[in-house]
Amino acid sequence: MSRALGAYEGPLRKAIQGWKYEGKAHLTPIFEAWMVRCFFKHWEPAAMDLLVPVPLHPRRLRERGFNQALLLARALSRHTGIPYRKRLLQKERHTVPQVSLSGTEREKGVKGTFTVLERETVKEKTILLIDDVYTTGATVNECARVLLARGAKRVDVLTLAHTLMLSEQTDAVRN
Repeated sequence: MSRALGAYEGPLRKAIQGWKYEGKAHLTPIFEAWMVRCFFKHWEPAAMDLLVPVPLHPRRLRERGFNQALLLARALSRHTGIPYRKRLLQKERHTVPQVSLSGTEREKGVKGTFTVLERETVKEKTILLIDDVYTTGATVNECARVLLARGAKRVDVLTLAHTLMLSEQTDAVRN
């Protein structure tokens, strides 16, 4: 199951872009509160074993100064009691920014870029994958594929926003 707070358009899109690319850190508590509310609308804490933020490549992390998905996962953990693992998934290969790519290009670009570092931690676990924006689903699908291949029982996805390009999106949960 994949859920989002809202559509990646208008004021929400502008706010997320300002947060990620213009250093508007004052938006962090607002986004955290919204994520928590969205979580409780769709899940019970007992339904999840682990929160996993989509990782950034170290180069992108240095450029941006923070991983937005990690900030959201930490907040969810504080409010739900579900543990999070910030280094469970690793992005091994730097990729070009996905924002300018088509769905097919995104899928090819992220294929094989993620690795699970703690295989035993995911085994038989229900995982909630956290990210800021679900565009084509290429990134979360690749993360989910890797987690499931390493023994996760189920992977759901929660993001702040999603695009409305439904014809290009695929189901992030593959059981």
